[in-house]
Amino acid sequence: MRLRLPRSLLSRNIALLVALVALSQICSLAVLLHFVQRPRIERASIIFADYVKLLDTTLASMPPAEGRAAAARLETRNTAPPQAPAEMHPSLADFFRTWQRDVFVEALQRHLPPDLLVRWEASHDNAEPAANGEAAQERLWIRLHAAGEPIWVALPMTADARASGITTALILSAALALLAVFTGYLLQRHINQPLRKLARAARRVSAGETPPPLPTNGPTEIAQVSLAFNQMTEALKQAEATRALMLAGVSHDIRTPLTKLRLAIAMALPRGSNDALVASSESYLDQIDTILQQFMDYAGSGERETLQSGDLNTLVGQLVADFAGLGHEFDFDEGELPVFAFRPVAVMRLLMNLMQNAVNYGRTGLTIRTWRDGETACVIVADRGNGIRADELERLKSPFSRGANARTHSGGSGLGLAIVERIARLHGGSLTFRDREGGGLEAVVRLPLHPPSAGQNGASHTPRA
Repeated sequence: MRLRLPRSLLSRNIALLVALVALSQICSLAVLLHFVQRPRIERASIIFADYVKLLDTTLASMPPAEGRAAAARLETRNTAPPQAPAEMHPSLADFFRTWQRDVFVEALQRHLPPDLLVRWEASHDNAEPAANGEAAQERLWIRLHAAGEPIWVALPMTADARASGITTALILSAALALLAVFTGYLLQRHINQPLRKLARAARRVSAGETPPPLPTNGPTEIAQVSLAFNQMTEALKQAEATRALMLAGVSHDIRTPLTKLRLAIAMALPRGSNDALVASSESYLDQIDTILQQFMDYAGSGERETLQSGDLNTLVGQLVADFAGLGHEFDFDEGELPVFAFRPVAVMRLLMNLMQNAVNYGRTGLTIRTWRDGETACVIVADRGNGIRADELERLKSPFSRGANARTHSGGSGLGLAIVERIARLHGGSLTFRDREGGGLEAVVRLPLHPPSAGQNGASHTPRA
């Protein structure tokens, strides 16, 4: 099974920090137990063993009557006490308590003679209270010799054999680990804030806006990225101003001689002298003007236009009426659409290009339909032509791409569908094609009811082409 790593930088850094803290805590605990706690227990067991051997020697050297009297003053028993049961699922604190107990008993047994046995009797939570009212405690039983007979004596337990200090150390260590993780989380969130601002600014640039400059007073690495982004947006802004000036110059410098050329033809060839030549010349001039307009439309594609709330069905109805006046009847299937924000001139250009393509290449079965699909307004322009297939039209959305049947319509430059695609993407929408059931083609435009670059109440913004 493939390990799935966290995707975000925040979650990855937190996971790495948790792993490093956990590893450091485990290593620290291993060092504490092996090099600190175990030597302490060993030293305590040696001292305790000396006391036990001294007590055993003292009881064994007494006369039998005095030995039995001395043993009676201690807590003794003649039979072996029950062995402490092994805990099936000990808690973390119980684990270290039992570990210290086992280490202490094992070390004590090593430093005692073989006939002096050691056994630990563990009390339970429900143990009967002692006679003096105190709760029953764990006891250490050692087999000694008194009056020549073996007896089991309960001896007091040293503090080194208990887990009082280690439990506190574990709690403190866990608290410090949580504090380190929480501090790392806050630091990473602080680092991620400029990254989120950078992502939002990049989305605004892709939507055609010019975002305000990003702050450059954060960490050095983030500040360098923000500074580079600010320089990029400034360069794009200057390029847009240069392009706008160039487009204005091209429009003026080319259309002015075209107008003069039309006038010169009209003056050089009086009406009736050579009507075929005049018509052919004017047709070529119209084609040049159309191509020039397509270049201008593609270069602009509505980025400078402000979003406005409007009724898409009303706009479509006006275009259907205009085409009907030119002799091209479209069946309009009007769906229910709410008023939403879009660029009316750009969307009108989008629909006109699609409808003109349907007239040029479809000719029959012209249909346009609107409907709402969730948070998206949809428009279909369909025809019953037998021209280019839908999968071929996807290629023609690239600029300057023309189909095989475009030679019969020489008034364009291969930018019509590219303009439609660009306007749709400007609104956060899409343009797709599909084969129409029963023959023909359908161009499907989807526009979001809440465009990504729409401001409050359709407020304008400074766009980028």
